[in-house]
Parts: sequence; structure tokens; C-alpha cells
Amino acid sequence: MAAKHGNLSINSENIFPIIKKWLYSDHDIFVRELVSNGCDAITKLKKLEVMGEYTFPDDYKAAVQVVVDPDAKTLKFIDNGIGMTGDEVEEYITQIAFSGATEFLEKYKDKTTDDQMIGHFGLGFYSAFMVADEVHIDTLSYKDGATAVHWTCDGGTEYDMQDGDRTTPGTEITLFLNEESLEFCNEYRMREVIEKYCSFMPVNIYLSKANAEQEYETIDESELRDDDVVVEHIHEDAKTEEKENENGEKEVVEVSPAKDKVKINKRPVSLSDPNPLWMRHPNECSDEDYKDFYRKVFMDYKEPLFWIHLNMDYPFNLKGILYFPKINTEYDSIEGTIKLYNNQVFIADNIKEVIPEFLLLLKGVIDCPDLPLNVSRSALQNDGFVQKISEYISKKVADKLTGMCKTDRESYEKYWDDISPFIKYGCIKDAKFAEKLHDYILFKDLDNKYMTLKDCIEQNKKEETEETSETKEAESEEKKDDDENKEPEKTTIFYVTDPVQQSQYINMFKEAGKNAVILSHNIDTAFISHLEQKNQTIQFKRIDADLTEELKGEGAADEETTKTLTDLFRKSLGKEKLEVKVENLKNDSVAAMMMLSEESRRMQDMMKMYNMYGMDPSMFGGQETLVLNANHPLVQFLGKNQESEHAAVICEQLYDLAMISHKQLSPDEMTKFVQRSNDILMMIAK
Repeated sequence: MAAKHGNLSINSENIFPIIKKWLYSDHDIFVRELVSNGCDAITKLKKLEVMGEYTFPDDYKAAVQVVVDPDAKTLKFIDNGIGMTGDEVEEYITQIAFSGATEFLEKYKDKTTDDQMIGHFGLGFYSAFMVADEVHIDTLSYKDGATAVHWTCDGGTEYDMQDGDRTTPGTEITLFLNEESLEFCNEYRMREVIEKYCSFMPVNIYLSKANAEQEYETIDESELRDDDVVVEHIHEDAKTEEKENENGEKEVVEVSPAKDKVKINKRPVSLSDPNPLWMRHPNECSDEDYKDFYRKVFMDYKEPLFWIHLNMDYPFNLKGILYFPKINTEYDSIEGTIKLYNNQVFIADNIKEVIPEFLLLLKGVIDCPDLPLNVSRSALQNDGFVQKISEYISKKVADKLTGMCKTDRESYEKYWDDISPFIKYGCIKDAKFAEKLHDYILFKDLDNKYMTLKDCIEQNKKEETEETSETKEAESEEKKDDDENKEPEKTTIFYVTDPVQQSQYINMFKEAGKNAVILSHNIDTAFISHLEQKNQTIQFKRIDADLTEELKGEGAADEETTKTLTDLFRKSLGKEKLEVKVENLKNDSVAAMMMLSEESRRMQDMMKMYNMYGMDPSMFGGQETLVLNANHPLVQFLGKNQESEHAAVICEQLYDLAMISHKQLSPDEMTKFVQRSNDILMMIAK
């Protein structure tokens, strides 16, 4: 072929620097593009072999070689794929953005259904100029009689092309790195980038360092392969030891048999797994396979709770594995990682257009060759098709969870505390998901038993019926007409947010024969509001939001006692607006309790959520009510001895004790409480 000098086919000379510098947001992505091109070239050659248009040599092994050379400041990408003729180099390389993969598929679309072409060769190739001052291509087509081609370009709009000296089909791309990008000729940095983008590409990828000293390994002779380079045969004699037998006699015993070993050139280790777990059929994968894959990909050595293997061919091609990890509910944020692949090529983490928002809390991989990616593969084009993929993933997760609840309720309950944040968040964010999971949301009660929402409603209706049966019998006929015009009463479901802190209320509830559910996760506040909006006949109340009739004894405190105690506590505590109620409680051991209405609590929660700490909660009615038990000796003492020298200390201590069972004290309040407790103990000691 005659030497040739020409211009790249670009519509504007200003577009080339844009392609080089701004087409890709991450400059290390050029590795993905060039390795992908090599995989494409090999995939094309395999297709031709399947169709009988090419025959592989006996010793052919598909591979992409990446060679770093720190001394020469170069980086090579070498494949043994289809190669290119001079005309094809002009067509695929000099005409920027022309997709060789697309044309190849179009040509052979009627001869094969396997279309594992990874990317756009034209633009992908030019990502090399983000890091290189000059790029060379040496290529030889698989076609009989083809002439090798040597192509060079220094990053401008001109190139040179002439005959090359490559002797085997394939392509070698050499990058002469610029000074800002010399990190990429470091072997360890390149390994990091390849593992980031290319860990699961469909061809073995090998990394080596130019002019590196030969490394060796020793194996058993029985493990020797035809392609191993033997350096030395090694014979190890059997090892013996003198031991005492059962009769007390000493004898020589063989502890290690004789071995024949071979010292060989160290075998290259592929950095990619061409057959990742998600590409296999679920029936071919064991539990240990799933766990090993999880540990390898996500570097999480806590075992996942369970997983969902996605495997779909119609109406679109999608495969993947989603893991439900074990989470620590003490932390506010739960952050997962969903890795998105396109034909086993890593695209990005957590692309929200594909992965439903609530599933971003999970860990997993999704591989969808049908994704409508833009030319840089860094973002999705707007397409209704993407929404269908997202809906499918959401549906498969819902089907898995509902199926588990139906067929393996024991496991479902075992996992519930860990997976409930995912499910509740999903119900808030996705109406279809919420509809599917509505009957499979569980609530753990005070006895650690799990109930569905329907079970909770039925249980509380039964309790409410028992509470009001006598009252209803005593109602007069005149009131019945008024009741018919009222809105239907709501079923109240009581809940606990902190079983330890609210233990006093829990004990009183249990003694009264009442039950409550435990809602201790941060998402529960939003979730119960969501349920109330969807179910107008239910309402949730924390157990310290209301004093139910079962907790009260007979009779009521007189107004004079209530006023006396109210004045005393307001004066002793310096809280002029303190709400005080005096009730006859059944539990004589409880002196004081703190109550806060459900509406006020949720308003306070909202203020915390939006960092409105400087505002006074009482502006929204957010003031706690101190409930004093008229049956308790301490309260009775205060009612009769408000002038006592100890009255103020007792009031302060009762208030703090009631508050501790309700919420955490502030640092200053806790300091005063501890000091006061010490003072009281000293008074007793005297």
C-alpha cells in the first residue's frame, strides 16, 4: 500500500478538542472504550467463525492485552480480533463517530441472533486523545491476502497511514501519554481502572509491564498444560519422621510422599470474568456462588440476607442480581450500590432512571444491553423504554417479597426488621409497589410477634369494642341520631419508638391488656403518615400520646387538688405554662407520666427534619402534659404538704423521671438530674 496523508473527516475543526476533552466526564474511561473495542473485534471474529467464514488457528485464545511502559511513557491495547484493512481504517477511524459495530450487525443481522457488540468504535477510539499526545494503530485484517496497516495521529485533524508490519490478525493501539496522564502507565493504577470498568467483559483481559523481569511459579507436574513454558523439572523426595507406634516401638513413617514438580513461567491471570454470575441461569448458581460474588463485587463481608436473580429475555433483555444487605438501623442513612452494565461493560453506579429510587438502598448489578445510552455511554437518552425497565425491576422485587411471605413466612419474619426500611421506603415512593406489598407489611408487637396491618386493625377493633361496650349500652336514644351524622370512628393503632425508654408505658399497657407495635426506624414517621393517607379509617398514636380508659382507675381527682398541684409544679419548675393533669391511675407504682399529643409529636419531628430547632414547639401546640397519679403516695404528700422544704426537689425529680421515660434529657437537664439524685441519696443517708 502506498503511503498516504489525509485529513480526518470532521465537520468542524473545533469539534475534535471537544471530543478529546469533554465527551467523557471521567478521563480514565478511555480504558473502558479501548478495551471494549478489543472485545468487539474478538466478538466479530467469533461470529465469522460460527458462520463458517473464518477458521481459528488451533492455538487461538481470545484475549485483550494491556501493556504499560513507564520508561517509554506508553500504553498499549492489543487484541487478536477481526483486525482492519486500510479501507476499514479510513472508514471506521478517520470518519469520527461512525459505528463499526452498528454496520457489522446490520450486515450479518440475518445470519446470527447473538448481537453482543459493545460500543461505538469511532468515538470510543478517540477517547484515547484525552490522555495521549499521539496515537498509533497497527492492525491486520483476518481476510486472506490483507496488508497490515500502520496509522498515526498526533491529536490534530491530520493523520498518516502506510503499510504496517503486524503478522497476525488483530489490532494494537499505542498511546503516547501526555505529561498530565502519566499515572496511566503505572501498573497498579491501570489495574485499578481495568477492575473498575472491565471486570466482567466477555473476553479475558491481561495486564503486563513492558520489559518486566520474568516471574515463575512451581506446580505439580500433573497440572502441567500444553501452553506452559517449562523452566525446570523438580523432584522432591518423600519426607519421613521417626514416630512411636502403639507398641511403644520407634519406626520411620512417611509424612509426605515423593513429588514431581515443574517450575514454569508464571501464568498470566485474567482481570476479567467473562461469565459473571448474573449471566448464568439461576438454576446453575449455588448459595455460596451468590455470597462469593457479593463479597467480591461489594467488598462487604457481612452476608446478604437474600437476593433476587433477574433473568428476562422479553420484551427486553435484562439480567442482574439484587442483594438485600443487612443494615444497621442506628444510622440515619442507608446507602447501597446498584452497578449498571451494558453487555457486561460497566456504565455507572445508581442510575436513577433505570433503578427505582427506593431500590438504590440495595446492592446489586443490572445488565441491560437494550439501554438507550448516549454516545459516551455516561447517561441515558430520554426514553419511555427506560421507565418500563424500572417498573419491571420494581415488580420483580415485589413478586419476590410477596412470594416469600406466602411460602416461607418464617424466613420473611426473620428478615423483616432488616428489610422493612427498604419496603416502607418503596411503598412511600412507588404506588404500584405499595399496592402489591400492602398485605405483606409486618408490624412487630410488644411480644415480638408479627402481624399484618389487617391483623392490627382487627385486634384494635376488638379492644375498642370491649372498652366501649358498657358505654354504648348506656347511651340514650337521643344521642344515636347525632352519632349517625358523625364521621366513622377511626381504629387507633398504638406504637412504640423506643422499647427501652418507653418501658414504663409498655408495662402499663401490658397490665391493662393492651398491645402496641414497635416502630423504631427513622422512616416509620413518614411511613405511618403514608398509611393514614391511604387508609382513612386508621390512625397511629404513640403510647404516650393519650391516656386510655384502661389505664385509669375509678373516680377522678377533684379540681382543688389539681389546681394545688398545678401551681406547685409550675412554681417549683419555673414553667408557668406547664400543662398538668391529675388522674387516678390503676398502676400505683407510677407517680408521674409525660404525654404529648400525636399531632404535636409529628410537628416536632417535622421541625427536626427541616432543622427548625430555633422555633418554639408550643407555637404548634407542641407542649408536653405532665400527668400525676393521685393514687401515688408522693403525689398525695405534695398535695397536702406544698410548703414542705422538700416539695420543690420532689417536683423537679418527678418531672425529670417522667421526662426520661418520654424522651432524652438535654445535657444541662441530665447534669442537674444526676446532681439532684445524689443530693436526695445524701438526704436519705443522713
